[in-house]
Amino acid sequence: MSHRPRKRFGQHFLTDGGVVDAILDAVAVQADDVVVEIGPGRGAMTDALAAESGDFHAIELDRDLARALRQRYQDNATVTVHEGDVLAFDFSALGDELRVVGNLPYNISTPLLFHLMQSRRHVRDMTFMLQKEVVDRMAAEPGSKTYGRLTVMLSVGFIVQPLFDVPPEAFDPPPAVNSSVVQLRPLDEHTFRIDDHARFSQLVAAAFNQRRKTLRNALSQFADSNVFERAGVDSSLRAEALSTDDFVRLANALDGQN
Repeated sequence: MSHRPRKRFGQHFLTDGGVVDAILDAVAVQADDVVVEIGPGRGAMTDALAAESGDFHAIELDRDLARALRQRYQDNATVTVHEGDVLAFDFSALGDELRVVGNLPYNISTPLLFHLMQSRRHVRDMTFMLQKEVVDRMAAEPGSKTYGRLTVMLSVGFIVQPLFDVPPEAFDPPPAVNSSVVQLRPLDEHTFRIDDHARFSQLVAAAFNQRRKTLRNALSQFADSNVFERAGVDSSLRAEALSTDDFVRLANALDGQN
């Protein structure tokens, strides 16, 4: 499929057959799987994913590419092409046990990951190509420079497993950054008991928005000394020192704040 990359959509089309094969091997689609490909672009992975799955959905924002995909699969009843913004797409409408795959536009990768978190109960796994810097943040350990809000928010919903790096020359046009493939698998919903997810999100965001400050100062609008004591969290620490469990206890401790 020929198509000139459009900068406004952040299009960098995967062209390296070896990388395509490695991603397909990592996904290992089965005949009864429901597969969702985000941003199929020119279709480097689409034929294989559509052929191997039982039900295949492609989500494409670019109307020219979406039209070409519809024409390409017009005689295939198991393929559905959805033209539109993936950030507004309702993944839950496609059923359960979804296997989501994509070479994600790097300019929307973080908001898209947060959007997908809302549908994680309908997902079996997700395998994505992302900017390496983003994958490093997704899988970071407490205390590291890359550990932050994205790490914590994903860790309460998913097991994050980086798979392999991909160089810029694997794309047309080559991006200015290195890329990585990562796989996410939803955790059991009872792994973390979060009393109020909105409050948890606000707390984590506030802590990392001022990550150079101690928690006592960064979270002064949320928590007093009693909250930190109930949670068993040292208020003199910075956000990057806390584990996911620490943030969960701290957010839940807000319930008892006077």
